[in-house]
Amino acid sequence: MSDEVLNKNNKQAAIKFEGFGAPKDFGAHRFKVQIPAGRSGDVLVIEDYGYLAGINGNPDSDLRVKLPRAKWTAAADASRKDFNARLRAKKVAPSTWKPDENFLDRMLGKELCVLLWAIEHTNSSEEIEVICRKWSSLRPEERWWLYAMTVAEGGMAEDLKRGWRKALYHALSDGEPSPKRNKKTSIFEESHTPGLFD
Repeated sequence: MSDEVLNKNNKQAAIKFEGFGAPKDFGAHRFKVQIPAGRSGDVLVIEDYGYLAGINGNPDSDLRVKLPRAKWTAAADASRKDFNARLRAKKVAPSTWKPDENFLDRMLGKELCVLLWAIEHTNSSEEIEVICRKWSSLRPEERWWLYAMTVAEGGMAEDLKRGWRKALYHALSDGEPSPKRNKKTSIFEESHTPGLFD
């Protein structure tokens, strides 16, 4: 093995993560999700620019999403499962959503924004289910592209009625919820048991 390969492996081993793959390094560009402790309140998704703050006009942070807790609860599981599967594949510890601050890798944060921007216009849990299913079927690169298109025109929390923000809802909510599974009945619960030669 060459020295270059050994050095690369040592650098990767030295990186420490918290939450959903967010680097612990001071000044890292990452996302933060603030979840209120109770069942009410709003969940906030904040993009923290770290060392990039102040460069080329970047602020310290941007509030990207402000979502009611009830809508967040319906969508949190889809994002957790998707992110953890990918983190495990990269040999990074999985995480879970908890009240207070949750940190995400900047690319996962962009993907989460796409999901939550689509959900902010929903009126029912069935719509949220469809959006989560369609979001889960998108490749990461497709989610990043949707984020880039949306943030260029309406990427702040208050921009919910602008351009791509509404388009995300229409694109991802078009579908039917998963069909409800019928309960299996026991052979003993049937009203008529056929005879041996029936």
